[in-house]
Amino acid sequence: MLERIKDLDGYLLLWIQEYVRIEALTPVATFITHLGDRGWIWIAVGIGCLFFAKWRHTGILVMASLLGSLLLNNMILKHWVARIRPYEVVEGLSRLIEAQHDLSFPSGHAGSSFAAATVIYLTCPRKYGVLALMLATGIGLSRLYLGVHYPTDVLAGGVIGVGIGMVVCKVRKREGSITSVKS
Repeated sequence: MLERIKDLDGYLLLWIQEYVRIEALTPVATFITHLGDRGWIWIAVGIGCLFFAKWRHTGILVMASLLGSLLLNNMILKHWVARIRPYEVVEGLSRLIEAQHDLSFPSGHAGSSFAAATVIYLTCPRKYGVLALMLATGIGLSRLYLGVHYPTDVLAGGVIGVGIGMVVCKVRKREGSITSVKS
């Protein structure tokens, strides 16, 4: 079963390379993926929220979700699973950005993006939540387009990120200190 998933992962990346990649889209995908590097865009959003009383709880929760994603995805799961990047294994696959210096599973970009975006979706007005989820999706998909992650890496990172965002909000809400800026 795992072998079939691995084969499908490689096939999907080669399909993306063959039928989705176009020269005009590559700079856009590269820009979007770099927004997620080390979670900087989400860190900036979290810190920015801290400066405004109305948004402070969202900022705290975004930062907590990013820390959770860093610990679970990047420090524990990547080393436990130890999956090699697809461009090193899938014959014929080329990457469009620099070689990545960590392991592949799960995607840290997708994990941190969906953790932060989930917090924003759950605590902010819907329009901001939807925009955050759209950016998280774009960052995740860019990793596939650029050939640096398998689809299951991005899917797992996204699912784990959503879970982390939900848990962070639920724990904070249970403590009675969460306030929403949805109004």
